[in-house]
Amino acid sequence: MYLLDLMIFITYMAVMLGVGYYYMRKNSSQEDYYVGGRSIGSWHIGLSVVATDVGGGFSIGLGGLGFAMGLSGSWMLFTGLIGAWLAAVFLIPRVKSDPAFSKFFTFPQIIGHLFDSKAAIVASVICFLGYLGFTASQLLAGAKLASGTFPMLDLPIALLIMGTVAVVYTVMGGLKAVIYTDTIQWIILMLGLMGIGIPAAYMYVGGWEGITNTLPAEFLSFSQLTWQDAVNWGITIVPIWFVGMTLYQRIFAAKDVKSARKAWFIAGLFEWPIMAFMGVFLGLLSRVAVDQGALDGFTATMDPELGLPVLLRQILPAGILGLMMSAYFSAVLSTADSCLMAASGNLVTDLLAKFFTFKSHSHELRLIQGVTFGIGVLAVLLAWQMTEVLTLMLYSYGFMVSGLLVPVVAGLFFGQKNPQAAIGAMISGGSTTAGLSFFKVDLPFGLDPNFYGIIVSLIVFCTLNKVSNK
Repeated sequence: MYLLDLMIFITYMAVMLGVGYYYMRKNSSQEDYYVGGRSIGSWHIGLSVVATDVGGGFSIGLGGLGFAMGLSGSWMLFTGLIGAWLAAVFLIPRVKSDPAFSKFFTFPQIIGHLFDSKAAIVASVICFLGYLGFTASQLLAGAKLASGTFPMLDLPIALLIMGTVAVVYTVMGGLKAVIYTDTIQWIILMLGLMGIGIPAAYMYVGGWEGITNTLPAEFLSFSQLTWQDAVNWGITIVPIWFVGMTLYQRIFAAKDVKSARKAWFIAGLFEWPIMAFMGVFLGLLSRVAVDQGALDGFTATMDPELGLPVLLRQILPAGILGLMMSAYFSAVLSTADSCLMAASGNLVTDLLAKFFTFKSHSHELRLIQGVTFGIGVLAVLLAWQMTEVLTLMLYSYGFMVSGLLVPVVAGLFFGQKNPQAAIGAMISGGSTTAGLSFFKVDLPFGLDPNFYGIIVSLIVFCTLNKVSNK
């Protein structure tokens, strides 16, 4: 590895840790740590939302999709655009304008308000487990990026390094550090991809002529996906905008309804088409390079999520490689920190709060930081057991969506207040999806386990609600 690349990368990581330390000194309460004082503007929140939602996991995962199926993989993030705009139109006015939610920190607190405290506890457990898995997926994305770029780092060592930086930085800074650095990190990633990564890779494979002469025509088509792909992505990603703890934290952190809605419209446009096409196109270029035999030791049968970092390592010169890697690591950090904050907020606010007695605000913050650190360690251990970033992400998404979607929609938009129905729906939906995913059940029509989890959740909610009303 070039010394200059190493110096650039270390400098970037040191700056991120410095930002965390700066906000650690400015945070004075749980309100500061988890919702940024409820006074953050729309552009910061919008860029933070897209950085969190797309971030490193989808950046690496989209590269894998582009490598495996070409431009059609970009439709995955079209579901992100739909979800963001639906939430801006329907969810945000309902949540942000309701005075009952003005002091909340977490999504399960809304479930508790709509139903009861027992329902809130069940929602907290589902959110915590989901975001623990999602944090692990981001750390795994960073480790894959590092090990694919720098051959002297094997995956476990890279995971340890990535986990240490991400966890320590997040533990110190809280949500203000997360949101403000997300803005910077997202700008770094966008400039890095547009100004360095894509042009260099495009020229390396011989431009458009090299692409068309190497790949089959279906890689350049937008219709090379099955209806099952479209449905599975839609039912997994669109609903997360209505149940995602990281998103509710940012709704609570926004100044007002107008700022929050503007932030969500901004986030949707950055997801698709901007980030969708850049991520998939880079993955496609890595496939071209592999098929041309231009990537040393890498074949089309290897892990497609490693194609992009291997390509960047091979084509970028000293110094530029360090800048590009910093850009990608910034994307990883921007998602990992938010998901770690969400898991911490669930555990502290919704599950452990009644066991704590805070002597002062400083004592409160130290205890919160300790819990956040412990969750980060668990996420690193979980990432150690997984091999595919996108699989782990979608498992975590599906578990949360299938358990939480039906109760929150029924409570917020249809005025249903039955706690037993909500609890039954959450447990049945989440466990159905988790069980089908874990045991790899061969499901009808090739649909994702999440589809069947949502159906089970809806049936259980309606049944228990009807029985209780009678």
